Amino acid sequence: MSFLTVQVGVSGTSFAFDRGYSYTVPDELAHKASVGVRVIVPFGRSDRRRVGIIVGVSRDADESDKLKAVSSFIDDSPVIGEEQMKLLLWLRETVFCTYYEAFRTLIPPGLGVSFEQKYRLMQKKPKKGELSDSAMGLYLSLSETDDGTELSVMISNDRKSADELIEKGFLEETDTAKQRVRDDTVSMVRLTERYSDKNIKLTPKQRIAAETLEREGCASVRELCYMCGCTAQVIKNMVKSGAAEFFEYEVIKTPEAVERDSIDDITLSACQQKVFDGVSVMISQGKPASALLFGVTGSGKTPVFAKLIDHTLKSGKNVIMLIPEISLTPQTLNRFRRLFGETVAVLHSGLSLSMRSNEYKRVRSGQCRIVVGTRSAVFAPLDNIGLIIMDEEGERSYKSESSPRYHAKDAAVQRCMHHNAVLLTASATPSIESFYSAQSGRTRLFEMPERYAPKNGERPSMPVTQIIDMTGSGRIFSDELINGIRENLARGEQSILLLNRRGYHTIISCCDCREPVSCPNCSIPLTYHKVNNRLICHYCGFGTDNTDCCPKCGSSNLRLSGMGTQRLEDEISEFFPDARILRMDADTTYSRYAYDKRFTQFGNGEYDIMVGTQMIAKGLDFPNVTLVGVLNADKSLFSGDFRSYERTFSLITQVVGRSGRGNSRGRAIIQTFAPDHYVINLAAQQDYKAFYEQEIAMRRALIYPPFCDICTVGFSGEDDEKTSLAAECFAEHIAEGVKSVSEKMPVRVLGPSKCIFEKINGKFRYRIIIKCRNNALFRSFIGGIRTDTAHLAQFRGITVYIDMNGDISL
Repeated sequence: MSFLTVQVGVSGTSFAFDRGYSYTVPDELAHKASVGVRVIVPFGRSDRRRVGIIVGVSRDADESDKLKAVSSFIDDSPVIGEEQMKLLLWLRETVFCTYYEAFRTLIPPGLGVSFEQKYRLMQKKPKKGELSDSAMGLYLSLSETDDGTELSVMISNDRKSADELIEKGFLEETDTAKQRVRDDTVSMVRLTERYSDKNIKLTPKQRIAAETLEREGCASVRELCYMCGCTAQVIKNMVKSGAAEFFEYEVIKTPEAVERDSIDDITLSACQQKVFDGVSVMISQGKPASALLFGVTGSGKTPVFAKLIDHTLKSGKNVIMLIPEISLTPQTLNRFRRLFGETVAVLHSGLSLSMRSNEYKRVRSGQCRIVVGTRSAVFAPLDNIGLIIMDEEGERSYKSESSPRYHAKDAAVQRCMHHNAVLLTASATPSIESFYSAQSGRTRLFEMPERYAPKNGERPSMPVTQIIDMTGSGRIFSDELINGIRENLARGEQSILLLNRRGYHTIISCCDCREPVSCPNCSIPLTYHKVNNRLICHYCGFGTDNTDCCPKCGSSNLRLSGMGTQRLEDEISEFFPDARILRMDADTTYSRYAYDKRFTQFGNGEYDIMVGTQMIAKGLDFPNVTLVGVLNADKSLFSGDFRSYERTFSLITQVVGRSGRGNSRGRAIIQTFAPDHYVINLAAQQDYKAFYEQEIAMRRALIYPPFCDICTVGFSGEDDEKTSLAAECFAEHIAEGVKSVSEKMPVRVLGPSKCIFEKINGKFRYRIIIKCRNNALFRSFIGGIRTDTAHLAQFRGITVYIDMNGDISL
């Protein structure tokens, strides 16, 4: 005899202990057992109830007495489809996460469930001596309260006695899973099977309602009363008779209609048309493929995207458009909604839980054919994909820095393989790895070397760029930058100032003991914020009121140094008190509406100067901006990551490209303490290819990507010495394991060593960096060590993670 079992990925497990745990399914629930359905299961020695996702279903030999049974099913049908389940398994295998962590990445947070247990005393009374003294005491206490919350607290304080009451039938425990965002529903009416027997007597008005339901299938109570000219009581009586029944119908909201633009109004240049023709052919071939669109800033990539999306839709396929920053979403979404209407959905973390869930449901139901969003939008439940566009593909925001530590580009490749779709990446500053792939012929390369000329307009020139040496000046602004802003204000033109550091002062330090005022939880100086006169840690969120004395030595001789966007805003206001200044950073755009509102206001000319961090550097199009100023341009050159030159070049190149996109030629002024550095100079010249040649030669010599992959094994714990020992133990296991597979799996191990930021959020941090090849053999090797070492005493209380090709500068 065989019985039905399911393999469940259980929530709350660590990677080392994660697997598909087998459970039996009671016969009465067997019809619900499908891959992708959430369940509640008993887990561990104490049988604590946990939520899980079914990852497998099978019929096994009769050993049911050795397995626990599923407690209940949360879903009547799978929450994720076949392709999403493949993505879940791919995530688990490639980025070292658990089944349930991967599952939560695939759905919006609002569709997740919160799990709770409810308790009820049974009518049965215990006899003398039937319970232990402690269980009897708990029973008497529980019988004196009707408060459910108080009941739960008493049970959690004496779990052993509660388990005895449950086992002997005096206390009932039920599992409840509540969706974080409730579905919007409307009460509907439909006929029952009993009605078809024609044995139910109906009043004349009920008969009219029944005939209407026969014709329409179902209707809301309000609609039915309107169509039949009856009251709600007539419908309620009809339900009582058994002829009809109420049911809840989920309502998915659609966005408000906007004024539409015609795709035919977009005219492509000869260069753009060549790109369009080439990518269109690739889409029509119906094979998985990839292409890189390399175009200078302002070359008109968005019109090409629009035409390609239109072509893909007309071929019967759908599109995902990925953008790196939430700040870019409003402009992109508005453009595409005006072109393609309600068929466009938006998915990103800046939406409210309910809005994000609603957009997800619109996609899943087939109402949408275009999805626009940030990193997680790559997992949108869109069918029949023909094209995935990844704008500014070199941006670090496409890589998740928390589990699951995936890169959106890798996920996009998986989806393109499944759908036989084309992945089009695009940037004026593509990642070194992507450009190398294009140069080696693995990815098809398209180029747009000139700026785009709008219809009936002249082609804008690249901005004139000036590098200013700030060494020894002791000033925030150069004369050239101040004069440039003054001239812009006089002409009614706008300016953008980039400083990639928020806050007011970046460091407060003691002049006597020379120690900075640091976060108590992290080995990082606190940043002063003038708005609320507080010191804040930008890593763990710790905040405290500003201090007048040094926490280390008590001296009042404190010095404020460094500069953030808050101070920059104040300083520029002193030079130009009548100027309208807009500051854009994480402190001013915490609301999901802030990006759209503020960028719209700037685009409408309501501000003269925009001051901000990297969120203002890329993808934005303001034709009246004719001056860009970059302050402390060289600061990011020395971050400790091998990608620091690439990121600095990209940031400067992109923000300079915001200038002069209209009818007037733009200017850019780059203030730096390293005016002779080749990265600064090539960025000023907008010469990506020359930078690429320098960078690829250095990476080849030092063996960095694309000539290898970088695996980081991170360790964190509250005890510094214990964390260090765990890292050393892990490194020893790597060294031993490599001996047997060194020929098949060449690796180079660096460390363990302390992270650049040695302590964050109260935990000491170490890391091992491994130069390797990210293939199945290596992943199995390093994942096996992670699993084997988890059982060792040295790793108790230590968090270990594995990150492929992540950020090593933290």
